[in-house]
Amino acid sequence: MTLLVPAPDSVDVQPSAASDVPPRPGLVARLSAEALGTLIVVVAGLGVPLFTIPQSSPLPAALAAGLALTAAMLAFGYVSGGHFNPAVTMGNAIAGRIRLADAAAYIGAQLVGAVLGAVALYGVLRTVPTINDSQGAFATVAAGFGEHSIIQVPLAGVLLVEVLGTALLVAIFLATTARGNPARAAAPFAVGLTTAMLLQLGQALGNVPFNPARATASAIFSGPDALGQLWLFWVAPVVGAAIAGLVFRGFVQSARTSDAATAAVTAQPTAQTDGKLTEADVDGTGFDDAGLADVTATATSASAVPAGNDEARSFFDRKGGK
Repeated sequence: MTLLVPAPDSVDVQPSAASDVPPRPGLVARLSAEALGTLIVVVAGLGVPLFTIPQSSPLPAALAAGLALTAAMLAFGYVSGGHFNPAVTMGNAIAGRIRLADAAAYIGAQLVGAVLGAVALYGVLRTVPTINDSQGAFATVAAGFGEHSIIQVPLAGVLLVEVLGTALLVAIFLATTARGNPARAAAPFAVGLTTAMLLQLGQALGNVPFNPARATASAIFSGPDALGQLWLFWVAPVVGAAIAGLVFRGFVQSARTSDAATAAVTAQPTAQTDGKLTEADVDGTGFDDAGLADVTATATSASAVPAGNDEARSFFDRKGGK
C-alpha cells in the first residue's frame, strides 16, 4: 500500500544571482553617511594639530587624520562608498563610477559635514582659557602659500604638490576599490595610510590638505587671508582628481576592449543567448551613457546583472563585489 506524503510547505530554492545584490541605499542615507564621515575626518584632521604643534612633530597629526579616514571608511563606506573628500568624489565621477548629479550632492554633503566639524572645534577653542584668539589658532592649521606657508613655498610649488598628491590619493582609492582587485577589502587602510603620508608632507609645506572640504572648513574660521587663498585648494585637487579619473577610466576601457575581443574569438553561442554574446567586463564594471558602473556579466549568462550604481560603495559589501 502506498502512502501519500504531504509536500512541505516550502521548497529550498537556491537564490538567484540578482537576489545576492543588496538594495542600494537611498540618496539621503548616502549623503548622511558622507556628511558624518567627513565630519569625523575634519575633527581629527584639524583637532589634533589645533592643540599640538604639528610643524615640530607632524607625524601625530598626519596619523590621526589617516586613522580617522580609515575608521570612517570602515564604518560608513558600505553606505556611500566612503569618499569624504570632494576630490575623491570628482575622481569617481570622471572615472564613470557615480552620476554627476549624485557627485554634486556628495560634495555638498561633505562641505556640510566639514563645516559642522569646524564649528565643533571652534566651540571647543572658545572654552579653553589659555587660548585668547580662536581665529589665530585656526590660522595655524589653515592651508596657504607664499607668506602664509610655513617655509614660504610659492604658489607654483603648493599647486604642484596639491595636484600630484591628490592624483596619487584618488588613484589609490580608485585602484583599491575596483572589483577586480583581490585586496579590495584592505582599501580603507591603503587610503588612510596614503592620506597620512601625504599630510605629513603637506603640513611641512603649508598645511596642504589634499581635501577641499577640509581646506574650506579651516579657512572659514581663519580670516580673510586664508579665504583669499582657498581657490587654490579647490582648483589643484580637482585637476589632480581629473588626471587620476581619466587614467583609471582609460585603463578600464582598454581592459574591456581587450576582454571583448577575446570573448568574441573564444566564446561559443549557447541556447540561452540565442546566438548573441553578452557584454563582459574584466573587473566586473561597465560604463553606460549616464556614467554608471553597474554592469556585471559573463559571456554565457542570459542577461547582465546590475551590481550597484557606485562600484566604490558596493565593494564594501562582500555580496556586492561578487
